[in-house]
Amino acid sequence: MPLAHIRPLSGYAVTVTRPSTARIALNRPLRRLFDYLIPDNLSVSPGQRVKVPFGRQILTGLVVETGVTPPGHVTLKPILDIHEPWPALPDTTFHLLSWASDYYQHPLGECLFTALPPALRKGRPSQRKQEVHWVASDASAAELPSNAHRQKQLLNTLQASPGLSTSELVQAGFTRSQLRALQDKALIHQADATTPAQTHSPTAAPPPKLSGAQTTAAEALPSSTNRFQAALLYGITGSGKTELYLHFLKQKLQEGQQALILVPEINLTPQTLARFRQYFGSRIVAWHSALSDGERLDTWLRIRNGEPVILIGTRSAVLLPFTNLRSIIVDEEHDSSYKQGDGFRYSARDVAVYRAHVNHCPVILGSATPSLESWHNARQGKYTLVRLEQRAGKAKPPEVSLLDIRSRPLEAGLSRPTLSAIRDTLNRGEQALVFVNRRGFAPIMMCFDCGHMEECPRCDTRLTYHRRDRAMRCHHCDFQKASSNHCPKCQSDNFKPVGQGTERTEDVLAEHFPETPVVRVDRDSTKRKGSIQSILEKVNSGAPCILVGTQMLAKGHDFPNVTLVAVVNADGGLFSVDFRAPEQMLQTLLQVSGRAGRGAKPGKVLIQTCHSDHPLLKALCHGNYAQLAEQLLADRKAGDLPPFRAMAVLRAESDTMQRSLQLLDSIKPMMAVEGIEIWGPLPAVIARKADRHRAQLIVCSNNRKRLNRVLSRLCQYLDQSKLPANTKWIIDVDPQETG
Repeated sequence: MPLAHIRPLSGYAVTVTRPSTARIALNRPLRRLFDYLIPDNLSVSPGQRVKVPFGRQILTGLVVETGVTPPGHVTLKPILDIHEPWPALPDTTFHLLSWASDYYQHPLGECLFTALPPALRKGRPSQRKQEVHWVASDASAAELPSNAHRQKQLLNTLQASPGLSTSELVQAGFTRSQLRALQDKALIHQADATTPAQTHSPTAAPPPKLSGAQTTAAEALPSSTNRFQAALLYGITGSGKTELYLHFLKQKLQEGQQALILVPEINLTPQTLARFRQYFGSRIVAWHSALSDGERLDTWLRIRNGEPVILIGTRSAVLLPFTNLRSIIVDEEHDSSYKQGDGFRYSARDVAVYRAHVNHCPVILGSATPSLESWHNARQGKYTLVRLEQRAGKAKPPEVSLLDIRSRPLEAGLSRPTLSAIRDTLNRGEQALVFVNRRGFAPIMMCFDCGHMEECPRCDTRLTYHRRDRAMRCHHCDFQKASSNHCPKCQSDNFKPVGQGTERTEDVLAEHFPETPVVRVDRDSTKRKGSIQSILEKVNSGAPCILVGTQMLAKGHDFPNVTLVAVVNADGGLFSVDFRAPEQMLQTLLQVSGRAGRGAKPGKVLIQTCHSDHPLLKALCHGNYAQLAEQLLADRKAGDLPPFRAMAVLRAESDTMQRSLQLLDSIKPMMAVEGIEIWGPLPAVIARKADRHRAQLIVCSNNRKRLNRVLSRLCQYLDQSKLPANTKWIIDVDPQETG
C-alpha cells in the first residue's frame, strides 16, 4: 500500500510522505491523462519521454506535469524508465500543443505526439544515424551519358560543395540510386575522416538584388526578430515574393538562430530547397512525409538540439520542437493543404501565427490570393498589409479573357479557338499550359443505350475511368476495379467515357500536336520519387511543350517560357453548396493564370466557361484580387459567415444514416445556448463514403470563447457516453469545407 494511504497510530506524531507522481499523456485517442509513480532513482520533467506499463503493454508516454495529487484509494503503477534525460518537447512547444489541443478539441496525447518523428513515437532511441559524406573525384561530368541529367547535377553539386551527407543530398532532391551510380563509375567516393564536412554557416552569396517595388515592400516587413509581428505579404504572381523571403532572412536572421518556412506541397519542396541553398548553404533542411524515419529523426534532433537550421517543410513542420525560432514564413498561406483533413484537424497557418506569438518572433504570410481570413485580419489592423503589385523584371501580368463555349464543338473539353491559340504559341517556340482539375481519363463511364453509370459500391459517387491502367477508381475511398468495354448492366458495347480528365486531354493534345511533347502533371504521374523534378527540368529547358495538369501546376512554379494558359472548365465553384467555393475557385484560377508570362514574353490566359456573364468571372479578367476579396468579404458579412463568425462542424458517421442523424439529434439540445446558432443535422454532400453514412451539424457563434466552451463540454459528454455500435464522431473547428 502506498505510504500516503497508511493511517497514523493514535498518540504518535507520524510524518506521512507522499510518493512523487507524474501525469502522463499517451499516443491514444483518449481525452484523459494517466497518473504514475515516479521511482526514487528517476528524475522526470514535463515534456520528457518515459516508458510506462499500460495494461499488458509497455508504451512510450510524455510527461505532462509532476507533483500531482492522484485520486484516492488508487494504487498507481510506477514509471519503468526514461528514454533520455532531457525533455523531448521544450516549454514553448509544449505550450503551443496544449493550446492547439484546447482550440481544436483534440486529445492532448495525440497532439503532443504529433511533434515527435515516427521513430520516437515508437520508443526508439534518440540517436542520430552515422552519416556518410561524399566528395567528387577529379573526373568530369562529360564522362556521363548525355541523358544522365540528374547524375550530372549531383556531380556538379558535390564538386561545388564537397562533404555533403547522404541525407542532405536526398533532401535536395537526389536519390540513393543516383549516388550509387556515380560511386560505381568512380566519379564520387565516401569522404574519409580528414575531409572537412559542410558547416552550418551561410554561404557567401549576398542577398538577392531587389527592384524598387520589392525594396518598398521589404521595408514594410517586420523590423525585428525579437518580438511578435504578423505581416500579410500580398504579392501578385511573379512579383518576387521568394526574393523578399530570402532578403528578409539574410538581413534579419542571425547566424545562430532558427527559422521556419512552410510550403503547402511536397512537390514544391525540392525547388524551394535548391533556391534557398544558394544563399544559406547547409543550414537549409527539409521536413515532409516523403523522408524516411531515419531522415526525419536526424532533422528533428538537429532542431531540438538548437542547431541554427532554416527548416523548409510542409504542414507538420510547424509543430516541431524549435529552441531558438526567430522567424516564420508561410508561403501560399491561402492553400487548403495547410488544414489537416483527419485526426488532429489543425490549420498550420493559424498555428504558425500563434507559434510566432509564443516564440516572440515575426511571421510573414505570403500569397498572391490571400485567404479571406487573413485579408480580414489585415483590414482590422491585426496584420500589417504589405503590397507588392508589380511583376519582377520586365514581366507584365497576363491578359485574361473569357471564352464562352456554349454551342461550340469540343474535343475532350477543348474548343477550336483554344486549340488554335495553343498552335500559335508552339509555332512561336513557346510553351502552353492546359489546366484540367480532374485526374484520370473521364469522371464518368455511361451506357448510351440503357443509361447505366458506374458507381462506387462503397460511396455515393461515381467511379473515374483511368485508361492508362484500364481501371475504374473511386477518388474518395480508393476502391478500384478493372474497366470494361461493355455495359455491366445490359452488355451493350455503347459504353463510353463522359467528361474529361487529364489523361483524355493529354491524348487529344498528342493527336493534334504529334511533334510536341505533352507533359502531364497530376497525382498519378508524379507518384515515383524524383518524377516531379524530371518533369520540371524538361519544362525549364524552354523547349516548346504542352503542360497538362491539375492544381499541382497552380502552386508556386516558375516557367519562364509558358506564355499561354488555357483553363478547360472554370464553372465548378460557381454553384457549390460550400460557401468557400467561390473564394477557392478564384484563388485557383488566379494562381494558374499567374503561370503565364513570367519571363520577358507577354502572357495570355483563356478561360473556357458556360457563364461568361457571371460577375465574378468578369471581375477576374481585371486580375485585381484585392477588389475580389473585398466583394467576397461583403458577401460573407451579409451572410454572417466566417471570418465574421466562428464556426465548427460536428460530424457523425455510422453504418446507417439513421444512427448518424440520431446521434446528432440527441446532442443538439446540449448546444442550444444563447449566442450559439445550429444548422442541421443534415446528411453530408457525399452522404456515404467507404460504407460509412455521414451527417453533420454546423455550429456558429459571434463569440469564439463561448463556442469553444460549448464544444469542450460536448466532447466530455460524448467521451463518457456509450454510443451505438460502429458510430463515431469528430469535431472540425474552422472547417475548410462544409459539404
